[in-house]
Amino acid sequence: MKIKIVADSSANLYTLDGPDFDFAPVPLKVLAGGREYVDDCRLDVPQMLKELKEYKGKSSTACPSVGDWLEAFGDADIVYGSAITSHLSGCYNAAAIAADEYRGRYPDRKVFILDTLSTGPEMELITEKYRELNFSGLEFEQVCREIRAYQQRTHLMFSLESLSNFAKNGRVSPALAAAVGILGIRIVGKASEIGDLEPMHKCRGEKRAISKIWECMKELGYRGGKVRLRHSYNLEAAEKLAELIRGEYPDCDLKIGPNRGLCCYYAEEGGLLAGFETE
Repeated sequence: MKIKIVADSSANLYTLDGPDFDFAPVPLKVLAGGREYVDDCRLDVPQMLKELKEYKGKSSTACPSVGDWLEAFGDADIVYGSAITSHLSGCYNAAAIAADEYRGRYPDRKVFILDTLSTGPEMELITEKYRELNFSGLEFEQVCREIRAYQQRTHLMFSLESLSNFAKNGRVSPALAAAVGILGIRIVGKASEIGDLEPMHKCRGEKRAISKIWECMKELGYRGGKVRLRHSYNLEAAEKLAELIRGEYPDCDLKIGPNRGLCCYYAEEGGLLAGFETE
């Protein structure tokens, strides 16, 4: 039996190791001034960020098509998938249509796509959980139940020092974006229960923003579970947050890595995302 795990590229994963399944990332795109940046392993992210910073017009993102998802499913007997929150993108809807079409073509095959109501490192945790559940030998329906239950105890916190691309994409007002950039304010927030990115605090300076993320993580119930920290060319901030976390939970499973194209577009240079488990 051929099993495949798929995730759109906002999960920041281009590979996922494991002997009993295949993995396929499904790329989103960033569009600006006639340029198209495909969020795959060939994307030069620093160059994209440089060009977007210089570009003064509107920009946007484009989700994978139904055909892109079908191509990712391949010829698998079982497909488990993760999609960026449907409140920010049509990615999940395209994946769900593809799943229906796939089942129609192959009635004996099974597909499950989760609307993660999040993005970035929380999606990364969910996708890793698929791998763990697959190794455990559970049946398809059990995996689907377990991943929904797991989703209830994963969270995403973020710190942004620029909202320029959010403004260019029409998601925040240019006035708010300008205030954040000029005043040195960092926006700290979370992925809400309905899948919105919810600003919670305005912090002056990175040190205060990092402390606030850690404070919020503990308030949400973090007690030493897995943590995935993803940064947009701000390794120092990620390491400072990791130091706070390990100071109280030295044995926690914590990994640090860079954001890729889609997450860098929204988080922009300096942004920090924290995905974590709670009890």
